[in-house]
Amino acid sequence: MKIRVSAVLLLACFLSSMAMSQTPPAPGHGIQPAHIDPSVKACDDFFQYANGTWMKAGTIPPEYPSWGAFYEIYERNLAVLKGILEDAARSTTAPKGSIVQKVGDFYAAGMDEAAIEKAGVAPLASRFERIAALKVPGDLARELGRLHAEDLGGGFNTVVDIDDKNSTSYIFQLSQGGLGLPDRDYYTKDDPQSKELRGQYLQHVAKMLTLLGDTPDAATRHATTVMAMETRLARASMTMVDQRDPNAIYHKLTRAQLTAQAPGFDWEGYFQAAGLPASEQSLLVRQPLFFTELGAMAKDLPMADWQTYLRWHLIHDTAPFLSSPFVAENFAFYGQTLNGTPEQQARWKRVLNNTDAALGEALGQLYVEKAFSPEAKRKALDLVNNLRAALGERIRTLAWMTEPTKQKALVKLAAFTVKIGYPDAWRDYSPLVVTRDSYVTNVIAANTFESRRALAKLGKPIDRSEWGMSPPTVNAYYNPTMNEIVFPAGILQPPMFDPLADDAVNYGAIGMVIGHEMTHGFDDQGCQYDAEGNLKSWWTEADTKAYESRQDLVIKQYDAYRPLPDLPINGKLTLGENIADLGGLKIAFAAFQKSMEGRPRPGTIDGFTPEQRFFLGYAQAWRDLSRPEYLRLLVNTDPHSPARYRVIGPLSNLPEFAAAFGCAEGAPMVRAAADRPTIW
Repeated sequence: MKIRVSAVLLLACFLSSMAMSQTPPAPGHGIQPAHIDPSVKACDDFFQYANGTWMKAGTIPPEYPSWGAFYEIYERNLAVLKGILEDAARSTTAPKGSIVQKVGDFYAAGMDEAAIEKAGVAPLASRFERIAALKVPGDLARELGRLHAEDLGGGFNTVVDIDDKNSTSYIFQLSQGGLGLPDRDYYTKDDPQSKELRGQYLQHVAKMLTLLGDTPDAATRHATTVMAMETRLARASMTMVDQRDPNAIYHKLTRAQLTAQAPGFDWEGYFQAAGLPASEQSLLVRQPLFFTELGAMAKDLPMADWQTYLRWHLIHDTAPFLSSPFVAENFAFYGQTLNGTPEQQARWKRVLNNTDAALGEALGQLYVEKAFSPEAKRKALDLVNNLRAALGERIRTLAWMTEPTKQKALVKLAAFTVKIGYPDAWRDYSPLVVTRDSYVTNVIAANTFESRRALAKLGKPIDRSEWGMSPPTVNAYYNPTMNEIVFPAGILQPPMFDPLADDAVNYGAIGMVIGHEMTHGFDDQGCQYDAEGNLKSWWTEADTKAYESRQDLVIKQYDAYRPLPDLPINGKLTLGENIADLGGLKIAFAAFQKSMEGRPRPGTIDGFTPEQRFFLGYAQAWRDLSRPEYLRLLVNTDPHSPARYRVIGPLSNLPEFAAAFGCAEGAPMVRAAADRPTIW
């Protein structure tokens, strides 16, 4: 249900719900003075100042590519979830078909290493046999349809989701995919690192095919075939930056139009095998030119090449759930080579994560009973309402936005749906059968259940109660087609959200995250969706020009940052997240300032004013150590800037920060007024 309240009521909620604790934090809660490096000036490098001592003393656990506050929350959540799953796996009284039985048996099957080693790839035998029997292009299309119904197979990606230009309707969507490397640029760049990584990927594919039974020579030839096919798909793919334009990836076609766009591929055979009802004639094709190339490849390439490609993607998709040789080789490339992670996570953590991926809301029900109280949900909702009121006030006073657009922006803000902690209605897993017989079979069964559940949405009203993350997830999101902000229980834990901390720290930490997600509704992508979630222009031409001139300053600022000497941040790729960081921080600070009105001002704590504690709470929540390989992967593929730049970037644009720490004009943490983007 959407929350639609007037601006007057929002302000009333804002002023009346600010009775959060203004008392000093409990010992060990709030900011951590021991993390601060006093040898660094706050106005020179605030990230290093706030976290430097922690960084000098800290190490990245060998099973992780990076380490920081988010990982600390994640680890604590894992401990809670482990207890839940071990109890469920030991249970002898859980009724068959209950969520306790399903999560317990899924976890137990994943922990049964002896059975997994004995089975090897046998649970996949029928799929490999089908691939080996392919003869003509029609066979290829039908087999891809069968594999996609199990979320396997490569080639391209499909999803059932809301139509961007008709937010009251679901539509079947197709998008580019089919690659084993993280992004199309990994196949197309000619720098030494990219060439070296492609060589390592070739070796990895060959090793995996050898484990499947190929001779070393045959595996090398087949790996070369896979690379050639994936390179063709990559060259036909849009860049990540180009895909940030929602209109550039909106192409509504009929089935007949797709067949004309991408001849050579038997689309009707594919749709029938994938389970798409014949009544669904409209499709959303994100990258039509990609599918033109796919059709040409289906027509031109020998079926033996496609058999090699499908064999590779089947083993690639299932390797983490198979016997130890496959698990080890998969980790050697994707964990060690790509991320720089020395060791795998303990098996129980990997199986736990996969249980969450397969049965997230079943496991989530059990998690919130232990880890997230109704009182915590109420307090988090209070914070959201406070931030929403602050954003509304800010919209009203924007000098660059015209009055008609302000009114529409306020309508959109009031229409935000807010989801806190966990769903009001839990997902029904009754059609999903889970046993202790086979780990990989359970994973595929869960994939198939989700595919069927998604297809069943077609032709039905939008389910506004649905969540895109499970309750234990340490993350948050804004969904433009639902115009909703979502904060799972997993992230609403210390140090991001701590009821025993002082207000300043909570506003700086989780308050910024809340503001970040809210301002996504008005970033360079979100501003193209209206209050109902439709991709529809609602800004005046003057607003658009004013906004673009300001976002150009954001692009320029982040283009200049270099996390690695040879690798700058891509300001266009990270634009939306950088805008949301800047806006979220400004809105959170405004809400915090409002919270102190009408009450005695809090004194200093640990020698820091409330404003200083706000900014320290923010910076310490983003403390981070990252391996260089992982940092390179993030800069190449992640629309978020690395953590260090998520702190120094926004803060250097905020006069409020400079005032709090007495930073003079010209200090490294104070950008010149002419270079400072003033969006919010």
